[in-house]
Amino acid sequence: MATGSATAHGQARRAANSKAVAAAARAGFVARGVIYVLVGVLSLRIAFSGGGEQADRGGAIAEIAQKPFGTALLWLLGIALAGMALWRLSEAAFGQAGPDGEKPGKRAMAAGRCVFYGFVTYSVLSYAAGDKGSGSGSSDQNSQDVTAKALDWPGGQWIVAVAGAAVTAAGLWIAVRALLRKFEKHLKTAEMSRRTRQVVAFFGVFGGTARGIVFATAGGFAIAAALQHKPGKAKGMDNTLRTFADTPAGPWLLALIAVGLIAFGVFSWANARWRDV
Repeated sequence: MATGSATAHGQARRAANSKAVAAAARAGFVARGVIYVLVGVLSLRIAFSGGGEQADRGGAIAEIAQKPFGTALLWLLGIALAGMALWRLSEAAFGQAGPDGEKPGKRAMAAGRCVFYGFVTYSVLSYAAGDKGSGSGSSDQNSQDVTAKALDWPGGQWIVAVAGAAVTAAGLWIAVRALLRKFEKHLKTAEMSRRTRQVVAFFGVFGGTARGIVFATAGGFAIAAALQHKPGKAKGMDNTLRTFADTPAGPWLLALIAVGLIAFGVFSWANARWRDV
């Protein structure tokens, strides 16, 4: 019985490490890059023209839908994101690539990412299937609705505050890891030329830092909503990005963050090519 169980486990692990799962992961990185590049472009429009588009995942989905063959492109995007969810699921079940990839903490993080990308996949595919209210909804309204419900729970203020602190901590963690170039240990740098390594490192540092700043700022707004018991203080990605334009730096800070998000999208495409999966 034990032998049969071990054999099944070994077969499952080989499946998780198969070329098919690796291809799914790389497709997922391409899809993630598309979303971040589009969010960055939408943010640039807002910075310099005050555009009314949503600078978030919903806005990116709506932007794709308006293009020729937009529905087909959304189906491809959703399927690619499903590949990312599948890869994260395999990491949660069998560990990541690398010497410390089987640590419980890393597997738990992979499980969380699997759930996240599963939700994103569902929203994109639902939109492609005709549910226009799915995926393209305002991240700001969703954040405020969720915050309002949570604040009505017993101990709701503490729950929202802790969640906001967790998002802020995650954003700072993302930014610091990017600045320290921790991402390089996951890349096949030996297969890159010196110039390519420099370019990929630049996009990784700049893009990862900008992404982390956005997350940390959004978490700060959630904390403010909890402390003031005002759901309207919570902000999704769109309003969080617009807030950067209201600083003394004006639209230029938002433009810098927007270019950083585009850089992270390009870095995601580099991961599709050189990530060790």
